Parts: sequence; structure tokens; C-alpha cells
Amino acid sequence: MTGPSALLEIAGVSVRDDGRTLLDDVSLTLAPGTVHVLIGPNGAGKSTLAACILGLRHFSGDITLHLRGNGRIGFVPQSFEADRTLPVTVAELLAASRQRRPVCLGIARPVRARIAELLARVGLAGFEARRLGALSGGELRRVLIANALDPAPELLLCDEPASGLDPEAVLQLDGLIKDAARAGTAVLMVSHDLAEVRRVADQVTWLDRSVRMTGAPDAVLAAHSGAAA
Repeated sequence: MTGPSALLEIAGVSVRDDGRTLLDDVSLTLAPGTVHVLIGPNGAGKSTLAACILGLRHFSGDITLHLRGNGRIGFVPQSFEADRTLPVTVAELLAASRQRRPVCLGIARPVRARIAELLARVGLAGFEARRLGALSGGELRRVLIANALDPAPELLLCDEPASGLDPEAVLQLDGLIKDAARAGTAVLMVSHDLAEVRRVADQVTWLDRSVRMTGAPDAVLAAHSGAAA
């Protein structure tokens, strides 16, 4: 799949750092309305590839985005360290990108209503006034997920989004990701949870610095499991 039918095209991407090969000639495409999951061992280059897409890593090769709508890219990072000494609340963090005036001057009523809806979607109703530093790792991750999903992005990058979440929250997250895809978002997700991969993936790429296999979830997971046995 190439050209206008693909939202993201990655062609021959390689990354080398201090003589080490982090990615070697990686190519894949991602269509709107699909969930494409990257699997592979630690150090396989999955997070490095996400960083390349976001323009955070130097690489050789080509990465092309065919953004047609709002041009928004949502990102859920693998880790996010909140400064626990800053008196920033959940509502202030979410409002910062949803209104023009500084949040120190107050949060507009429509923005407050939207934030309440977003937090309810991720199981954090009533958390508006919580300080970021008082959140657990799983709660903070859910805030980041809520932020990434609104406004609806054309491309959603999720690097181990289920990390730190309890089983019920993981299932809720899976539903949100599938809902985003059904609404037309192209989702590229990194996951080590093979059960989650089976639940959400339309396509799977097994990455180990280079692409070992891309295809339907059952086929790729069977080959991956066979190699690991």
C-alpha cells in the first residue's frame, strides 16, 4: 500500500549511533482507520522508529506523512516523568493545548466541560483538580492517553500505552484505540502484550532492528512465538 491510500510511508529507514545499528532498512505503511502494532524484543528499535516519525531522531531513508485533515499527531510516550514539585493540575495540563489564553488566567467553561468528558472516557472522572505529582504512574498514563486522543488525531503513536495500567484499564484503553481507528485515525502502537496485540491489531510488524515479518496478527504472532520457543 503506497501513495494516497497510505497515511504513513516508511521506506528504507536506518539509524546508526556510535557504530551501532539501531534500525536497518525498515519499511512499512500505515493506512487510515487501521491499527498497526510493532512487536519485538527490548532493543529492537521500536521506540527508535517512533522517535524518527516524530522527527526526534536522525535517520537515513524516507518517512512520508500524507496528512489530509487537521494534521494532528497524537503521542503516548513510553515514559513521562512529571515534576512532582510543580503545582500543575490535571485540568491545567489538558487545558494548555485547548485554549488560547494562559491557564493561569483561568480555564474557559467549555474547555472545563470537554476536560471532564475526556477524563471520564479514561476512567478518571473527578480528577481535574489532582496535581500531576500526586498521580500514580497508571493514572498519569491515562491522562496522557486522554490528551493524545483529543482532538481526534490523524495519526496516533502509542509506545507501550498499557504500561502501568491494571487489566480493566487496559481493556478500556484497547476500546479507545479501536474507536479511534473506526473514526479514521491511523494507529501505530508498540506493545509487548501479545494478548493485547490479538485484541486490537489489524496488522503486525515483527521488528528486530530490521523487519522480520509483516502481516495479519495470527500469522506474525505464530512465527514470532515459534522463533522464541
